[in-house]
Amino acid sequence: MPDELTPNSPSAGQTPAAPPDGAAASSVAPPPRRKFDLQMAKLLLLYLAICIGLPILAITIFQLPTNIKELSLHFELTLEGVQAFSVLLATFVVSRVARRPMDDYGLPGRQALGLRFWEGAVWGFAMLSAVVLVLHFLGDFQITGVALSRDKALIYALGWCVAFLFVGIYEEVFFRGLFLWALARRLTFWPAALILSALFAAAHLANPGENFFGILQVFVVGMLFCFTIRRTGSLWFAIGLHAAWDWAQTFFYGTPDSGLLGVGHFLNSTAAGPKWLSGGSAGPEGSVLALFVLLLSAALINLRFPNPIYPDRPA
Repeated sequence: MPDELTPNSPSAGQTPAAPPDGAAASSVAPPPRRKFDLQMAKLLLLYLAICIGLPILAITIFQLPTNIKELSLHFELTLEGVQAFSVLLATFVVSRVARRPMDDYGLPGRQALGLRFWEGAVWGFAMLSAVVLVLHFLGDFQITGVALSRDKALIYALGWCVAFLFVGIYEEVFFRGLFLWALARRLTFWPAALILSALFAAAHLANPGENFFGILQVFVVGMLFCFTIRRTGSLWFAIGLHAAWDWAQTFFYGTPDSGLLGVGHFLNSTAAGPKWLSGGSAGPEGSVLALFVLLLSAALINLRFPNPIYPDRPA
């Protein structure tokens, strides 16, 4: 694809034409598989340098701890804010150098924090709540009271909203933005999704309190995020879903998130029963029930967005 990076390329800086109404993107024959592209490899290295370099710089400057035992709002706002800024900046820089719109990497600016994002947020809160509700009926989850006063609850609710928005932006854009586009061009969409979801799960292995079902859930939810991108054509639905799932788990229900409790959670709750069912130290997302909820959600999203929009092999 060296010719794609020149200003005279017919596709440079343009969004691929949308398929006709009702037509699936996968019905169009994909372009031939591309050979190794040195120019794109350089851009990916530049992307990684920005995504990794700026957070490391922030950790050094602000002397942020690297081994945490609880989720502090100040820590999350600082680190996740820098990481979200880094990944957006890196994507913007690559898009300008490659002379492509941000749309190609799943970030159409006109959809930023728009209806797709908020719809995803509703799905994310409802999905986590469904897991908690079933656990409650089974006697493995109980809400024991409210942990915050009204004023503090509002402050922490907004603070954690922003923090998990940063988390959603960083993790979705990093794992399912430029890298998904670049891998899909060589391997097609679903092999790329499998690889990136496996890497997404591997990145959570170091989290304290994780268990087998927790890591399996991370892989499955990574595939679900890819599925929403395939059907909506952008990352914004996935970002909203991701942020709201974490917000519900950490702030609203006051449960562990990958083994860590959030400081300033709304409800006090307790979990009992076998770890494979309750989630144990991993929280509700480590429950086997979370896998069933994710699969059911995938079926419902398939009905909500019946046609693929993100191309099987981007041009």
